Order: sequence, then C-alpha cells, then structure tokens
Amino acid sequence: MKVGVGLPVGNHRGTSPALYPAIRSMALQAEAIGLDSIWVYDHLLFRMPDLPESGAHEGWTLLAALAAITERVEVGMLVTGLRLRNPGLLAKMAATVDEVSGGRLILGVGAGWHDPELKAFGYPTDHRIGRFEEALQVLLPLIRTGSADFEGEWAIARNAVMLPPARPEIPILIAARGPRMLRLTARHADMSNLAWFASADDPLLAQRTAALDEACQADGRDPATLVRTVGVYIRLEGATTASPVRGQEGSPQITKDPEGVLRGFADGGFAHAIVWLDPFDERSLARLGAAVAGMRTAGG
Repeated sequence: MKVGVGLPVGNHRGTSPALYPAIRSMALQAEAIGLDSIWVYDHLLFRMPDLPESGAHEGWTLLAALAAITERVEVGMLVTGLRLRNPGLLAKMAATVDEVSGGRLILGVGAGWHDPELKAFGYPTDHRIGRFEEALQVLLPLIRTGSADFEGEWAIARNAVMLPPARPEIPILIAARGPRMLRLTARHADMSNLAWFASADDPLLAQRTAALDEACQADGRDPATLVRTVGVYIRLEGATTASPVRGQEGSPQITKDPEGVLRGFADGGFAHAIVWLDPFDERSLARLGAAVAGMRTAGG
C-alpha cells in the first residue's frame, strides 16, 4: 500500500497558520523519509459553526510550487471542488502542474461541500452534483483526448483543444459519498477516495466501500479496476485539534501504533492511504515514516 500525507496548508480546525517555508520543509521531509505522495486541499475559507473563521493558501498555486521542489513523490489535490473552477481552465492547470512535476500529478476532484466559502467568493451553491457532472464532460475529454466540445446548462467548451497536450494518463480521483457521486465515480474515475477514518474497522468505511462496489457493478465495471484510496486520521500524543471527520462527535483516540493503523487499511484492500497527522510537526512526520518503513519490512 502506498502512503502519503496531507500537508497543513492553512489553519483549518485550530491548527497554526502554515507559511510556505514550513510547508516546503514538510514536503521535502515527507519525500526524504520514503512516503509516496504529498497532498494539499482546495479551499478558500472555512466558516464552521462554533469554530473560529479560518482559511488556506490557494491549492493549485501551492501544488505547482511543491511539484517544482520535489523529485519523486506523487503530488495530489484532495480535492478540487469543481464549482470553484472552470473545468477547461482546470484541465490546463492540471496539465501544467503535471508537466512541472514530471508526470507525478493525481488530479482529485469532487462536488465541494462547504457552501459558506462559495457564497463569500461569489460562486454558485445550487445544483451541486449537476454542475459537477457537466464539468466532467469538459475536464475529462480535454485531458484524455486533447479536445472537448460540450454545451450544457452550466459547463461549456466550444471546440476546445489542449495545447500543449496533457498526459492522457493523469489519474483522475473522485471523492464521493452519495449515490449520484458514487455512480459518477464508477463511470469516470481512475481512483476513488473515502475519507476520513481513524480505523479500518469503522463500520461506516465498510458501508461506503460496499456502496462503491455496488455502483461499479451497476455500471458494468469490475470494482477491482478502480484504485481505492482512503483518508486516514492518525492522532498522536500532543494532539489538540478536533476530528476532521464531519459529523463525528469528539476526536478519535490517540494511537501509539500508527503502523498497526496503516496495516489495517492495507489488509482492507486499499491501495493508497492519505494520512492527516495530528499534530503535524517534524516529529509526527518522522513517526509516520518509521511506521511505513516497519509495515513494508513486514511485507505491507
């Protein structure tokens, strides 16, 4: 199983504001200790009930910078909410970051979930899944075939072409929960993401995995052809922030066995774990690297 780490690119959920020198250092440390990927998220502003207002650096600008200073790790977006981006422009952005990285991009997309940021910056909040589905009709052909010609209610591309061409093999990851999004994942994605979970034994993870399998089967797709990724929350000594799992009460327990946590997801058939560390500092990142090394020594 590949293991990556989500970088703290803002001050979401009580974390300290991250400045680029610190993010850069963490990305380089993640690569040096043998992790497989680094990830950023794509948000503008967080306005959550009962939490201080917070925000993040612009994700694609940051991902381009990280692509330029790393050499081996995959660089991923978890995920771009397509209501924030014109899909044709996003295809160009993704192709450019992939070029900068030397072919290491994972393009994660979703429908978006945090309407307060959309309202604040003037983006539409209606027809969430419909807009996402139409955006795919522009984004995917531009990347995979080099051209798109589509006119929907919200997304339009008139004989658009991708020059210079994108790498057609850029993996498309879709984060999905509900039935319509699972159907679109089964139909269009190379990779799926289920997040966030502190344990592979979480019954909700089993439910969502089964629902994704059913969506693939309903679309005539072998579920084994969809690469499964999972967002993993590892809480270590010194953790102070709230759980990143929406709807979860409290926070997962502090673990003294991050290797065991990862092994549970590997045994569950996931191909790639994307870890959110709490706290996120050099010591925690080193512990994650040691856990990954131990898992691989044992054959995980």
